[in-house]
Amino acid sequence: MRPSERTGRLGVGIVGAGRVGPVLGAALAGAGHMLVGIAAISRESVERAETILPGVPVLTVPELVERSELVVLAVPSDQLEQLVAGLAETGTWQMGQLVLHTAPQFGTEVFAPARAAGVIPLAVHPAMAFTGTSIDVARLAGTHFAVTAPGPVLPIAQALVVEMGGEPVVVAEGDRAAYAEAVETATTFSTAIVDQAAGLLEGIGVEAPGRMLAPLMRSAVENALLRAGGGAGV
Repeated sequence: MRPSERTGRLGVGIVGAGRVGPVLGAALAGAGHMLVGIAAISRESVERAETILPGVPVLTVPELVERSELVVLAVPSDQLEQLVAGLAETGTWQMGQLVLHTAPQFGTEVFAPARAAGVIPLAVHPAMAFTGTSIDVARLAGTHFAVTAPGPVLPIAQALVVEMGGEPVVVAEGDRAAYAEAVETATTFSTAIVDQAAGLLEGIGVEAPGRMLAPLMRSAVENALLRAGGGAGV
């Protein structure tokens, strides 16, 4: 299903107001979908939701699920299985409802309790390091998203990614663990290397080492990506 083939807007509920949820909500709203609400618990998450999604109501998770055609579960990976199962036990899931999670290591098997209630499962992970600010919305453009879904509904997941400005890359259910490891490796090592290099420069009196390292790191990463089959300017 291409974006041009979609009829009308989806009512979208965002569960999770961490760094990812509000940004994806803003991207979906920018694509013409209607935000039903967002679930946020901590003061920090409520403030983030109000900043990135002004005017969008903060609702409970059951309220969001009951009112939404598309539910985005942008919660920590270690909370996902319990959340899906808990909402199944309370009979909250809706027949024919699209449910999308953003956890890198899970495909759609994690939705087994919800699938019994008739939901349409989608696993969509943006391969991007989020800041949790509005700058991330622009950064989604051109970002690759790992997409896993049953064959008949895979085009729906791909269309949602395109609508958010991303590039969908299909990852098989059995390959999600390896994908998650690759993402974790890239994120952890790049952060550690920058921190170590910045510390060394600070130790010899270099002010604002980040500005000095930025062009070096970008060029080094771009060269490495080219060797790995990526494109210049990635």
